[in-house]
Amino acid sequence: MRPAPAALAALALLIIGGLAGPASAVADSELRTPASLTEAPEGMRLSAQRVIGLAGAHPTVRTELREESPGARPTAYLRGENWQVGWFTGSGDDREEVAQARVDDATGEVTEAWRDWQVRWTMARGYDGAFGRDVAALWLWIPLLVAFVVPFVDRRRPARLLHLDLAVLCAFSVSLAFFNAAAIDVSVPLVYPLLAYLLARMLWIGLRRRRTVGGDAPLRLAVPVGWLVVGVIFLLGFRIGLNIVDSNVIDVGYAGVIGADRISSGEPLYGAFGQDNPYGDTYGPVNYLAYVPFVAALGWDGTGSDLPAAHGAAIAFDVLAVALAFLLGRRARGPAMGVALAYAWVSFPFTLYVANANANDALVTVLVLGAVLAAVWSARPLAVAGRGALTALAGLTKFAPLALGPLLLTHRGEGERRRPAALALFVAAFAAVAALVFVPVLAGGGSLRAFWDATLGFQLERGSPFSVWGQWDLGTAQQVVQGGAVLLAVGLAFVPRRRDAVGLAALCAAILIALQLGVTHWFYLYIAWFFPLVMLAVLGAARPVAGAGDTGERQH
Repeated sequence: MRPAPAALAALALLIIGGLAGPASAVADSELRTPASLTEAPEGMRLSAQRVIGLAGAHPTVRTELREESPGARPTAYLRGENWQVGWFTGSGDDREEVAQARVDDATGEVTEAWRDWQVRWTMARGYDGAFGRDVAALWLWIPLLVAFVVPFVDRRRPARLLHLDLAVLCAFSVSLAFFNAAAIDVSVPLVYPLLAYLLARMLWIGLRRRRTVGGDAPLRLAVPVGWLVVGVIFLLGFRIGLNIVDSNVIDVGYAGVIGADRISSGEPLYGAFGQDNPYGDTYGPVNYLAYVPFVAALGWDGTGSDLPAAHGAAIAFDVLAVALAFLLGRRARGPAMGVALAYAWVSFPFTLYVANANANDALVTVLVLGAVLAAVWSARPLAVAGRGALTALAGLTKFAPLALGPLLLTHRGEGERRRPAALALFVAAFAAVAALVFVPVLAGGGSLRAFWDATLGFQLERGSPFSVWGQWDLGTAQQVVQGGAVLLAVGLAFVPRRRDAVGLAALCAAILIALQLGVTHWFYLYIAWFFPLVMLAVLGAARPVAGAGDTGERQH
């Protein structure tokens, strides 16, 4: 393989694999084998043999055994005060669970029954509150969607393209509803038309010439901008309060705490996570470094039951995302745009989904917004170095933002000349920061091989039902989409394009969306990565609204 194609292939593996998250697994420590098949355990009503018969009669199990796995053999386990039955094929290392059922000992009722992907992925079962507790409840979700849309709607011009943009962003909620109903065969395909539309829209905005001459018109909203300021303050406080009183920490947040503790203790970061979060070391080192101050300040008891550090980190990432969205919007089009972007973040329910699950995805948003803000802030050496450093930090948190490197490297504002010294400074800052954050990887006897095996090596080999590529055999098509995403990331650095903040935000969003279209594991948390960039692009590209709201000064 020639050097250029080899480098392109390596880049493809790095950024495409970097989107995947850890697998979900049932904790085997919760299961116990009964002493007898024919006699009920002490204090229980049913025997293992009876439970197997009850579970095997469930239609879901019967379908699996009849159509897919006729030779599967059952095993009954005690799960707390009730039962779990698994049907297995193969033996030894090739043993695979193909169906699973849970039985209530007191009533003999089969309370759950699963087959196919839903055996291996508990997150595909639609458990209430699994992600953020009550955050997806209709009484909360629908009012947030309304609050998100209303300030940007122009009732006099209902056919505006901006309204379609907002509708597409809200339409991810339909897919989420099917996901919460454990219908992943419906929820997954619904995502792709929405991502494809947003990709096309971002490319249209980022590659077109600006419509106005001599600067952009100020943003106009359907409500006074002061109302949005009040909304930002109220909703941000609501989000923090909800996180404290009614949120949960999913495996990715727990992984951040474990990794931070291992760094602080001088232990190897990769290859040694415990059985309660065995794939938690699949992220870049920056992810774990970001949790270090929160573990130091709030502590950790060594279990997954109480994780104040994860809550503290998620709240901090959320607040930083609001602040950076405001700063980027203000730099792009004045204070009103800054307030609008901050309001969009706090009112859009999918960002609350991230915060209330105490996930790490808002950290990716923060670092990407920081890199884009540095790119549009100034062409001075300090800003250029900051852009390179933040690009490295974002890419070494969850690897997909590395694909933004070529575009951010070659970005220059309108009227600016290309300066080789600036390119060299970006590369030097990127390389220096990357080298620094790899120090914890090698500490405590760690190695680059352990890093690769735990992160990209693991992600590139595993399957997932949360994409069309994982659900169906579409290997060639997936490779075409992935290759197209990599070519897009490289090509956009060199084509004529809109060079203001709106254009840069649109093309950065396009790259992130293109990557997400090709990954084997996609989840709703990833919407937060591109959401504020999309909002800046669609609001900045929209023609002014003739309405009640005022908005502030222009800024070029």
